[in-house]
Parts: sequence; structure tokens; C-alpha cells
Amino acid sequence: MSRNKSKLLRKTAILGTAFTIALGGSALGPRLAPVAEAHGGSEDFVALRPLMNEFGAAVKWDSFAGTITLTKNGTIVKIKPNSNVALVNGTRLEMEAPVILKKNVAYVSHHFVNEVFQSGLDQTFQVEKVANPLNPLTSAEIAETVTILKASGNYKDGYRFTEIALKEPPKDQVWNFVLTGKPVAANRTSGFVILDGKTVMEGTVDLVTKQVLSFAEVPGAHGMILLDDFAAVQSAIETSPEYAEALLKRGIKDVKQVVSTPLTVGYFGGKDELRQDKRYLKVVAYLNTGDGNYWAHPIEDLVAVVDLELKKVIKIEDAGVIPVPMKPTPYDGRDKVAATPSKPLEITEPEGKNYKITGNTIHWQNWDFHLRLDSRVGPILSTVTYNDQGKKRKVMYEGSLGGMIVPYGDPDVGWYFKAYLDSGEYGMGTLTSTLQRGKDVPDNAVLLDATIADFTGTAMTIPNAMSVFERYAGPEYKHQEMGQDNVSAERRELVVRWISTVGNYDYIFDWVFAQNGTIGINAGATGIEAVKGVVSDTMHDDTAAEDTKYGTLIDHNIVGTTHQHIYDFRLDLDVDGESNSLTAIDPVIADNTVGGPRESAMQTVQRIVATEKEAAQKFDPSSIRLATNENKENKVGNKVSYQLIPYAGGTHPIAKGANFSTDEWLYNRVNFMDKQIWVTRYDPNERYPEGKYPNRADKDTGLGQFTSNDESIVNTDNVIWLTTGTTHVARAEEWPIMPTEWVYALLKPWNFFDQTPTLNLNGKQ
Repeated sequence: MSRNKSKLLRKTAILGTAFTIALGGSALGPRLAPVAEAHGGSEDFVALRPLMNEFGAAVKWDSFAGTITLTKNGTIVKIKPNSNVALVNGTRLEMEAPVILKKNVAYVSHHFVNEVFQSGLDQTFQVEKVANPLNPLTSAEIAETVTILKASGNYKDGYRFTEIALKEPPKDQVWNFVLTGKPVAANRTSGFVILDGKTVMEGTVDLVTKQVLSFAEVPGAHGMILLDDFAAVQSAIETSPEYAEALLKRGIKDVKQVVSTPLTVGYFGGKDELRQDKRYLKVVAYLNTGDGNYWAHPIEDLVAVVDLELKKVIKIEDAGVIPVPMKPTPYDGRDKVAATPSKPLEITEPEGKNYKITGNTIHWQNWDFHLRLDSRVGPILSTVTYNDQGKKRKVMYEGSLGGMIVPYGDPDVGWYFKAYLDSGEYGMGTLTSTLQRGKDVPDNAVLLDATIADFTGTAMTIPNAMSVFERYAGPEYKHQEMGQDNVSAERRELVVRWISTVGNYDYIFDWVFAQNGTIGINAGATGIEAVKGVVSDTMHDDTAAEDTKYGTLIDHNIVGTTHQHIYDFRLDLDVDGESNSLTAIDPVIADNTVGGPRESAMQTVQRIVATEKEAAQKFDPSSIRLATNENKENKVGNKVSYQLIPYAGGTHPIAKGANFSTDEWLYNRVNFMDKQIWVTRYDPNERYPEGKYPNRADKDTGLGQFTSNDESIVNTDNVIWLTTGTTHVARAEEWPIMPTEWVYALLKPWNFFDQTPTLNLNGKQ
């Protein structure tokens, strides 16, 4: 998975974690057209479509009904030309002036946006009465953090920030606030991580007392890769005589046509001959031929090592010349005849949304949860509760992507070091991809902006960073009794979607809430495969067997190299409370000891898993693993639980784990990838399965370290870590762009309720 400098640098303008919804007059822009004598008086009118484009609302014209439909997040407005009545989410609103149609252009009053979209008829967005203590830092708080740090005397020019984010208050205080409304006692605090050259510094700031609470160096740590490192690498290869000479051997005379991809170098115990105390990146590159897809033109077997402090190439690794594949291979369909257009598929909510967003808290059906964006792991969903017949029950304190890794299996010079810890080394929240309605998300989605700090410590806004939408998900249940009326119910789901683009790959993450208490976590990989240039044109060539030793020939002179996508989700489940255990239920074939013609019987063996090391396991899909509250029972005495299900998808129904020998450095640095279930005692500082500073780490500072003391996890506050993923063997149908391939994790109530929780979907009105 390569990283492209120019693509990621374009994101510096939209980096940015508080939601912002602009509905006021500031979104209007200039008046676009005056029209006189509107309904008995002189009014300033503006053309509707450009006004709505600027405001961010979709416009549709129904020629049969003669109506215009405007859609902006939770608001749906229907209007007719020459009428001053609008329907806002199905409710009649009388406007000060009618819509005027003149020469097939609709005009509205310049008050139209405020009048209609701030009518109060859309109740999707609510203002918080009391700020949630988990709300992300505002732009002002990010700036204040830097100001306090500078005033403390600890700051110096040249510092670069890898993180400025909320330092969460104590968990018990947050739960108390959510359930009772009692404010947290802890002061609002921010945490930061700084790069001073190659040195990592971290600390915290009290935003109330305006003091730096801690500031210290992290010995031996290598910090994350920052966006300005991409520019430094490109500049280094463009000014390197040695690199230019290596390119010339391949017939490339203009280094400006070379696109660098700065890659972390990993750790190999010195076998790669790179000093451990240096801040290095390796560069593999592609040739921009003008077809819009430089990924299809790898400059194979050429690697430059760049020292980020010196900002220069310090080593060239050249394994010989492989001709650059030059066949034009655009991935956007520009060379194809367009498919027959699909007829419109409309998803409408004419009476508005079934959910409310109050600040950063989302309420839908019986679910309530808090949502914020983190610069490293993306969306964090907190304080998840389910309202069970009037009682809010705890389900999960916090859930997020913990980390992920994409290791490649090719040992060649340009590939052996490729094992990207996308969130831990690059920051997937920073690389958030702006969502496009109707393509990335359905038309009925609400789009949410987010604000994070960039590497200069400046607050930046990411527009349309996350989305929320409701969808039909099939029958919730159905039964047709002979001679009686059918009984069935529609299943609805609420989806929180986020996409991160990390070089050539785009990762889609969905958090899916069902009315019946189930939570799904879906991870989809799309984008463009990282490919290898080879001599072979087809599989009939003499060189094909050697060229495809570590991958699949997916195009002439192009091999898709075998690799893995492995995701780990950090799930701080609090099933009906913080004291939980891991229950293992295993099916067994038992002898029939009670008589009759059967030789065997199906039974289960149930036990409580005692310790952290015992809990770490490869998932057997025939087994059942539960997060159980042994102190709570349902009405018949079963312990309330949630089932833990990590599984893959598509061509890989089982998440296999690491595809490496146990003596690999990678295997021992990143333990999380080889087991699908881990359970640890809750520690607010244990947030990442690969450890906080995994770049160039020589040992596991994540789950391997977290479980090394083998603490008891019986009736304690635990965190569940679910790992899923695939071994990605390339195929022709994934080139030059890859249809989304999904893998999954699922949290399912298991005796959590007394009966089917969605019976009320068929209840009497």
C-alpha cells in the first residue's frame, strides 16, 4: 500500500473534531439576480439552483408533478413555481414570497434559506444544553493548547504536532454524566504529541487552569509520518544526482514525472543496514505517463532511502532494471464506452429523519451514543446505551478502530519492508476522505464536518468527514401461519460511515446499529492495488512462473502482490455495567446416555476464561464467545451477555491471521494480527493494539505487552479487541480499480433481553 505525496498534501487544506452545520445567512453568498414586483411588492430575488449549490443542498425537478425538491441533510423541502407555500418535512410553511419561474429558471427571495431551512420544522439537529465531556476539542481549544504550551517555556520553533486531542476525563464520571446529567469533576484537558526533529515529546494541558500538566520526551520512540514529510521526500529524490542516474538507466530523463511514495522502513534487527537512531523513509516510485493512473507504471527494483532530518537521499538500493509498464491504464473509465445509464433510485424521508443529533450525541430508536473523529483512528463511538422498556442499559463505553496493518509477502528489495500500520504510522483520521452524497453515501445521508489539528498545531476542518443514514435492511422477522394473517416487520439500520484514503487504498468503515440490539462493524477495502512491474506479458511466457511467485499477473507486465488487510477494533464493552467476564461456549459431540435410537447428542461446554493470555485466541467459527455480566440475569436466570463475532467476507470467510513464520520480526513486533480475540483489563492508556509508537519499534508495545502480566479478567472492567481481515490474493477483476471487499465484526445480544426486543414493531397503536 503506497503513499502518494501529492494526493495527501492536497488534504492539508481540509484537515481538520467538532461537527459544524452552517444554516445561517453566511452560507448565502452574493445575491445572484434581482426580480421585481413579487406578489405586490419589490423583492430582491436570487436564482434558486446556484443558491442551493452554494448552500450545499441538492435540487431535483419533477416535471410530471411540477415540483422542486430541495434536500439538505435532515431537511426536505418541496415547492411549486408561483406558490408561496413550501412543505418542509411534510409540514406546510407559508413563505414571504412565492417561487418565480422565469425563462425556465426558478427564483426565490434572498431570505429563502433562512426562512425555510431555519424554520424549526426540521428537528434532526439539536443544541446541547450542557456540553458532553467527550466532545472533541474545538478550534479555539486547539489554539489555546498551543498558546498555553508556548507560554510555559516548553515550546520552541520547529515543533511539529502529530496529535492535539481531548484527554478523556475518568470513565466513571463520564458514565455518570450520561446517565444522570451530573457534570464531570475533572477539568477539561488536552493531550499532545510533538516531533522535535527525530525526538518524540508528549504532554497534557489543563484548559481551565491554563497550565501544562506534563511535558516529557518519549525515549526511543519514532514518531508518526506527517504530511510535510511527503513534500520533503519528493524534494529529496528530485535533487539527488544518484537517484537521477538510476532513473536514467531506466530511460527516465525527467525526475519531475516521477511520483514518490514515502514508506515506513520497519524493523529487521539491523539486517537492512539502516541505523535505528535515524528518522528514515524508503521511497518506491511510479512514472506519471499522463493516463491518470501512475500506480500502473511502477519503477521496479529501485528504492531510495531518505533521511528526514537531512532531507536528502542517503542510499540507493537498485536490484536491476525492469522495464516500466507503459500501457495506458486509466482507472476512472475514461477509455471505456459508458454503461447504459441506470434509472433513478430515490431514497426519500419526506417527513424528516428518525434520528436526532444533539451536539455530538446521536439518538435513534432505542440507541444513544456519542460520536467524534480522532486524527489517528477515525470515528470513536462512546457511551453506547440501549433503552430497554424505559431503562437505559449500558452496552459499550467506547468503540473504535484500534489499529490495522497491511503486510506484503514479497521478499524482493522493493517489497520486503512493506507492512503498513496505517493508523499508527500515518494517522487515518488525518487522511479522512470527504464523502460525496449519492456515491460514497446514499442521498438521505446527513454529512458531518469535523475539526482536528494539523501538524502545525492549527485547527483545520474536514468537510463531510462522516455520515449518518438510515436504511432498509430486509425483514426483521416473518411468519406465515396457515390460514392466518402474515406477521412480519421491516428491519431498519442506522449507519455511521467514514472513509480514509491511505495512498492507493481507500478504507470504508461502517458502524451499523440494528433495532434489535446488534452492532455491526464493517470494513471495506477499495481503491487501487499496489502492483509490481515484471517482464512477463502473459502466463505463457517463460518468465511467468518466477514473476508470479509472490502474486498474480493481473495485466500485461503487472503483478498484484499477495498481501493482507488486518483490522483490529478496540471495544470497551460494559454489558449492563463495567464488571464483565469472557464466557466460552464450545459445542461438543456427546454420547447418548439416556437411551433411544440416537448414538450421539449435541451439547455445549461452558466456562469462564480466567486470564488475559488465556483469552487471546484464534477464533473458531463453530464456537461462541461472550462478554458476560455475571452479576445480571434476564427473567429466566441467564447471565446477560453480548456475543463477539470476528469474521471475514467475500472469498475469505475466516480471518486467518498473520501469514508469516514466527521468527519474522514483524510477527513479533505486531502480535495483534495473529489472533482474532483479545481481552485486557481496562487501562485508559492502552488504546492501540500495535502500541502508541509503532514506527520502527523493535518489539510489541501493544497487545503483546498489555497481556504480558496475564491479569485476571473475571468480573472486571475489560476491553475486547476483535481482529478480522483477509489474505488478499489479487485477481484480474480488481484491476485497475478494486470493487469494495468487505470484512466484518459483530456484537450481538445474547440473553441480554428477556425476549425478542423488536416485538413492538408490530405493537398495537
